[in-house]
Amino acid sequence: MKKSKKLFSKCYILICFLFFYLPILVTVIFSFNSSKSLTRFTGFSMRWYAELFRNSEVASAVYVSVTIAVLATVISTVLGTITAIGLSRSRKLLKEYLLNVNNIPILNPEIVTAISLMLLFSSFGMTKGYLTMLLAHIAFCTPYVITSVYPKVRGLDPNLANAAMDLGATPAQALTKVVIPIIRPGIYAGALLAFTMSFDDFVISYFVSGNGVKNISIVVYNMTKRINPTINALSTVVIAVIILVLLAMRLLPKLRRGKNSRRPGNRALAWAVAAICLCAVCLTLPKGMGQAGEKPSLKIYNAGEYIDPDLIGLFEDMYDCTVIYETFESNEMMYTKLSGGETYDILIPSDYMIERLIREEALAPIDWSLIPNSEYLMPEVTDRSYDPGNVYSVPYFWGTVGILYDTSVVDEKDLKAGWEILRDDAYAGNVYMYDSERDAFMVALKALGYSMNTTDEQQIQEAFDWLTDQRDTMAPIYAGDDVIDNMVSGNKALAVVYSGDAAYIMSENPDMAYFTPEEGTNIWYDAMVMTKDCANTRLAHEFMNFMLDPENALANTEFVGYTSTVSPAFEEMRSGTYKGIDAYVPDVDNSNNEIFAYQEAKVKKIYAELWTKVKAK
Repeated sequence: MKKSKKLFSKCYILICFLFFYLPILVTVIFSFNSSKSLTRFTGFSMRWYAELFRNSEVASAVYVSVTIAVLATVISTVLGTITAIGLSRSRKLLKEYLLNVNNIPILNPEIVTAISLMLLFSSFGMTKGYLTMLLAHIAFCTPYVITSVYPKVRGLDPNLANAAMDLGATPAQALTKVVIPIIRPGIYAGALLAFTMSFDDFVISYFVSGNGVKNISIVVYNMTKRINPTINALSTVVIAVIILVLLAMRLLPKLRRGKNSRRPGNRALAWAVAAICLCAVCLTLPKGMGQAGEKPSLKIYNAGEYIDPDLIGLFEDMYDCTVIYETFESNEMMYTKLSGGETYDILIPSDYMIERLIREEALAPIDWSLIPNSEYLMPEVTDRSYDPGNVYSVPYFWGTVGILYDTSVVDEKDLKAGWEILRDDAYAGNVYMYDSERDAFMVALKALGYSMNTTDEQQIQEAFDWLTDQRDTMAPIYAGDDVIDNMVSGNKALAVVYSGDAAYIMSENPDMAYFTPEEGTNIWYDAMVMTKDCANTRLAHEFMNFMLDPENALANTEFVGYTSTVSPAFEEMRSGTYKGIDAYVPDVDNSNNEIFAYQEAKVKKIYAELWTKVKAK
């Protein structure tokens, strides 16, 4: 009986360790994968490590993350410790009040704290960057330190400090020689927690950063917008550094002192060695933080992984300027940052957001005489409904939303059902739906024969019923950009995807094909726009003209994979890299295809509430 209990206990422990560490092991293994796939190992290679160490953006992000985390940890630990000691001597009412206030940042959703700090810095007119990120990290780390230290302080005998002073110690000596040594475990715990929270933070950092300053979390998040195995290499390096620091803290005292390894001095030595290692890493990294210096600068705000980074460097060299390049997750997040007071010279939003910015008079008109490369623009991408006459926008990429399907699984006859194939129970459990409110409702509305821009509540309700029926009968997986690698691996038979992603998937997996139903779909356009706050309009026009150069446009579309708006680049990709791949060529002849229009707040709220209900089950 005892043996079986021990065996069960060992198995339970093993399962727990596998649950915790198997994902880390998989990440390490796939960091040495020779291909881009994140699910299929095709051979051993150091390719992604070479790309990682060539990537100056990652190096700069590591520098920002480490220095911010170290400074925020030191400052918040000092502030938190002093506050905890002060609270222990405060009146009960004041103490309870301050402790409750201290819990607010801990209990608050991060997004609330992030937007609050962003608005605070904007109200003071502070330029977002390294300093605002540091102040924000200190602000949200300090409460965790107080929470860790205060219980230790409260457990102290209040007479210890008095006894020390009765024996001749000064108040400072009583604090440093008596109080702090006793509460040291709480201080260490608070410092470690502060460092971890700071190094790991994304949401707050995203909203309070600016001027090209990014930490690791922001860079990694941007990388996830497309398949980028460099993430695995970066994660493996971070894991390796953590293991080395832990080993150093464990082994160095033993090597130095032998049996006396547990002496506090040796523990301090280990901490000192770890700190020196961190400082050495920081000093060897580039200090470029995206600051413009004396050169003219251009602030650009674009979606993650949506430009060939080599083009930015080429433009900087050609025009002897500095490009401060930042990325956003979605058009809505971009709008939130703009509403918070952040300023940029060039934005690259989608059609419906451009329409909204035009209505709100947030954009400056384009001087087309300064963009001679506009002659290469395809006629299909100009003079669209979101900006008639292209007064405010310069087309960047375009495409459609359609259905990607596995030809070895899906019967071609079933495609005649159009969007209704996504409710064909023959493919139940074998469907990816794009995790997007507007795109999901577009599918349902088009399947029902309605406009995807409808404001009719009855039609919207019918679309909601269509989506809930599909959810209940088909059990679709609502996926984001992770659908790319999953469909390359052939994990599902059907997926709703953007045409640019479909073109890439089809180039990697010949069993995949793409079609847009006859009921119509969304033809989307992303474009470069210039804000009314643009500080250097001449340089902004130079950049837009630069991106329309056929050679640069070709390099950009080859890197991103989406359909170019520049005719020579479009033709080159269609006849070369994506030859025979229909997804690269949007169907402009179908009159049922539409462009997303700007939604009024009332209509948007209806869609948002119903989409939440679809996803709630």
